[in-house]
Amino acid sequence: MNTSALSLPATLRPRQIISWFGVAPFFLFALLFLILPTLNIVVGAFRNAQGQATLQNLGKLFSPSIQSAFWISIELSLLTAVLGCLFGFLIAAAITLGGLPRPLRNAILTFSGVASNFAGVPLAFAFIATLGRLGFVTMLLRQWFGINLYGSGFSIVSFLGLALTYLYFQIPLMVLIITPALDGLRREWREAAESLGASGFQYWRLVALPVLWPSLLGTLALLFANAFGAVATAIALTGSSLSIAPIVLFAQIRGDVLNDPHLGYAIAFAMIMLTAIANGIYILLRMRAERWVK
Repeated sequence: MNTSALSLPATLRPRQIISWFGVAPFFLFALLFLILPTLNIVVGAFRNAQGQATLQNLGKLFSPSIQSAFWISIELSLLTAVLGCLFGFLIAAAITLGGLPRPLRNAILTFSGVASNFAGVPLAFAFIATLGRLGFVTMLLRQWFGINLYGSGFSIVSFLGLALTYLYFQIPLMVLIITPALDGLRREWREAAESLGASGFQYWRLVALPVLWPSLLGTLALLFANAFGAVATAIALTGSSLSIAPIVLFAQIRGDVLNDPHLGYAIAFAMIMLTAIANGIYILLRMRAERWVK
């Protein structure tokens, strides 16, 4: 009997212990800043100010004002997710299948990695400085072309202004996610389609898009969750002028007038459920897309 094979796990055990110590900070961070706060939100959504179990907080979610805030958030998330998927797909297709120079592809992917994580107060300030009432682009259009954005009804703190701001990180996120899927399209598939007499449109309609469809739908769900959960950007840009779910949540937890933390927990619980469903759809469709590529 080979004793070295039997003693192998024992020699690997110290390395495994060291490896577990290596990932311990990740689990500690996830526990302190993700799992425990989420559990606190879930428990708080089903309790009143006296600590008693209740469903009253969830019942308040059906009030007209909160329902309206959720519908505006859903519309905003869907709009930016669809536009982000469309423009992001076109950019990703151009840099992967369009024969553009390799350095340009690397530059776009690098910028997308930075822009997809650029949000919150810095992003809100950047758009106010660009498209605000005295922003650079606003003044440029007025002085050079005679176009008065704000005279035509546009406002950076409106639904449209917030949607444009969200697209700044939605489009790059789409580029990052869909580029590997486009790279997975094999050249042999196109060559086989062309050898059978298929046109470029027929190849995309009958071969490429069916393969990419799970990735596209999954990314759409991910972009929806990404926009729906964006809090800091919306608050920094619009304040309380636009009633969407994250702003209503902030007002209930930190507001001076509307201060009902347990209602805020219920709103946060509903937002967590919606984003969890969207992320679950993304994970399932991504697994299906990976099977297609394999």
